[in-house]
Amino acid sequence: MITKIYNKVAVGVISFLFPLSSFLLTSCDDMFEPADENNRQEEAMYEESKYAHGLQIYGYDRLPYITNVGNQWNWTDVATDDAVTNLKSSSYLTMTTGTWASDNDPMSKWNNCKDGIQYINLFLSKVDNVKWAPSSASKQQMFIDRLKGEAFGLRAILYYYLLQAHGGYGDDGVLYGVPLLTTAEDGSSDYNQPRATFAECVQQCFNDCDSAMALLPLDYGDITLESQIPPKYVALGANSSNYNLVFGDKARNLLSGRIAEAVKAQIALLAASPAFREQSKVSSADAAILCGNVLKRIGGVAGLDPTGNTWYKNTSKLEPSGGEMPEILWREDRKKNAEQEGENFPPSLYGSGRINPSQNLVDAFPMRSGHPITNPRAGYDPQNPYADRDPRLELYILYNGSTYRKTDIITGNYPNSKGETMDNLNNIGTSTRTGYYLKKLLREDVSPLSSSKIEQQHIYPRIRFTEIFLAYAEAANDAWGPDVDGGNFGFTAYDVIMAIRKRAGLATDEYGVELKTGDAYLEECATDQTKMMELIRNERRIELCFENKRFWDLRRWQMPIDEGVKGMQIDRNEETGELSYTIIDVEERKFTTPYQWYGPIPKSETLKWSNLMQNRGWQ
Repeated sequence: MITKIYNKVAVGVISFLFPLSSFLLTSCDDMFEPADENNRQEEAMYEESKYAHGLQIYGYDRLPYITNVGNQWNWTDVATDDAVTNLKSSSYLTMTTGTWASDNDPMSKWNNCKDGIQYINLFLSKVDNVKWAPSSASKQQMFIDRLKGEAFGLRAILYYYLLQAHGGYGDDGVLYGVPLLTTAEDGSSDYNQPRATFAECVQQCFNDCDSAMALLPLDYGDITLESQIPPKYVALGANSSNYNLVFGDKARNLLSGRIAEAVKAQIALLAASPAFREQSKVSSADAAILCGNVLKRIGGVAGLDPTGNTWYKNTSKLEPSGGEMPEILWREDRKKNAEQEGENFPPSLYGSGRINPSQNLVDAFPMRSGHPITNPRAGYDPQNPYADRDPRLELYILYNGSTYRKTDIITGNYPNSKGETMDNLNNIGTSTRTGYYLKKLLREDVSPLSSSKIEQQHIYPRIRFTEIFLAYAEAANDAWGPDVDGGNFGFTAYDVIMAIRKRAGLATDEYGVELKTGDAYLEECATDQTKMMELIRNERRIELCFENKRFWDLRRWQMPIDEGVKGMQIDRNEETGELSYTIIDVEERKFTTPYQWYGPIPKSETLKWSNLMQNRGWQ
């Protein structure tokens, strides 16, 4: 829906924002007469609602949720200890090996998000005066409320991503955010604006989320009873038909009250994290309460989707007729393609094998019993490293000996059953560099081969409920400890992690029968806040791997970011057939702490504006 509106209004909005110069219009009337008519003026916006709506659609378009392989939707993990890429031209690869700078920042959100904020501010200055439904007072007000609510929520998201990418300490020791703009800039504006403090930016985000929640329904959907209409619209003469036109099924997947509430919780978690909490004025208890409010609406732990960790392959739910997934709080529109698979399938399956999970990440998956592989009670065998492991390892990563699309994936230094070696470690340009290929996010029923391409539906989540569950566990444990319900929600950090690990199949045997010992490692962590914190972070690492979280998590946690990436080399004895496993160094990471826990302000901006302070350590 959004894409269709965007295409209709794009030309009009561009003409309004970037009109032809008066010289062209006055000196070449004959040549430019048609263009003169297309050069839309402000008055037209008030009369033509689609034209005005285009400004808000541009705000949606600037949301920093990257949604396709061409834009490297899930590639930021290759800038962490979770993965590398075999694409030598990747800006993330060059960044991690020492070229990250204020004038070379692949993680920058500056231009895109600031553009989006300008569009939203301009829209908010016009929305009340646009004729959305001039023949009906109730529809007019409902459209104004919905569109304003969406705009406030969009602005909060755009500022959130700016804070995540560019918030940091100045040389004066103050934690800064970005210049805080809530009105549209024009030719008379002073563009040389200083950065607001991080705390001021967070508060503005909270205010915008609150404004969105006050104007929007919790969820969009058709109603059948007049009694379901809010009284303020009834007083204006609204009926169910009018209400459904504005807030009904056709508005699904637009920003809603529930989404704004979740965004506020995400912002709070960022602000309460070790990297920002000292000056953000947001505590872990604040973040836990906001996350808990979101989760209480779905019944708490009972609302955890039993198949939520396989959302990318729940084929019946991926189809348009499948309805909504209980795991996905907000998503992009469904897309039918084979791009993810073409980029990431192993070469034997006609893919480019771009994202290579690391040994570091593989080692983070515990044993099926729930014990970390480093635990003496785990029973981990380095010469049989994939046996009896967390079932999520097989779900998310292709390792040596995996069978996928009826093909044996051999990453070791020997051929598969067909005599092929293209999937072997470092064998060809599209082979794995680590001994592993990506499996998560991919559909096995896709074929990227151009001569017999099979495309399937994909969903690209913006917010998953599992993310909010993990955010709650992190904040609640930090604020109150593993097994204390400080917000009176009916669930604790321990309860959440137990549910997530149980869904994963931990503490069960190979047949799914629960072990008599239960999840012994979780019980051990339940009495130790520090160990529980480590477990929560590890569960987040596993559950959200390859979803653009790890890069930002490491920094907000102030954890090591220069850990070298490891891989697995597997050799076979040709006489006995015995395999030997050797962990190898794959890629050195040249990050520097503490200053690179925070991203830079673009150098081009600090050179232009004297009041725009750079983050400490960056040039």
